Amino acid sequence: MRSTSLPTLLPTAGLVFLVALGPAGTKATAALPVTVSGTVVVKGVKTNADVVVTLEAPGLKTTPPAQPLPIDQKGFRFLPHVTVTVPGGSVRFLNNDPEPHNVYSPEGRYNLGTWPPQDTRDHRFDQPGVYSQLCNIHPDMLAFVVVAPTPYFAKTDAAGAFEIKGVPPGRYTLVLWHEKKDGLEQEVTVVAGKPLRLDLVLEK
Repeated sequence: MRSTSLPTLLPTAGLVFLVALGPAGTKATAALPVTVSGTVVVKGVKTNADVVVTLEAPGLKTTPPAQPLPIDQKGFRFLPHVTVTVPGGSVRFLNNDPEPHNVYSPEGRYNLGTWPPQDTRDHRFDQPGVYSQLCNIHPDMLAFVVVAPTPYFAKTDAAGAFEIKGVPPGRYTLVLWHEKKDGLEQEVTVVAGKPLRLDLVLEK
């Protein structure tokens, strides 16, 4: 069974940096935030989409969205396939199919029941981790909610591109999560006035 938490792995495996790093220990209040961007290539899969990229550090504060994030049940699929939020964030599941649907999560140990077309159910995620979303009526349906312990996160598009804006200077742990790969962790430094560009590879 796959882990339900963001992975902890060897810090150098499969990771390529194209970036110059500046002095360490820069305080977040010392300069304006910068943008961290780049690409993730996922080997052996059809698309580079849905890799979750987070920048984590001790003591980061997160603010959950004011409104639940939407996940549609449409065409007997969960859309989007991967949703990212922070602790305290909620998701609203909407049944846009002509048949009843259900949502349950083994990792979250919840079952939201079964509801008819056009009805909704909400669920709040209080703890960081990765939570699979399943339907006990349609076993082929699968999605993931990633609850990140940081306000600095992004999800890659089909080309593998990502962008995280407003990152204060300082030291962070870069964490990658993908549903079919082991993921990666790597220490990075964000330097004041120097946008950070990362080109990354997920292989294992």
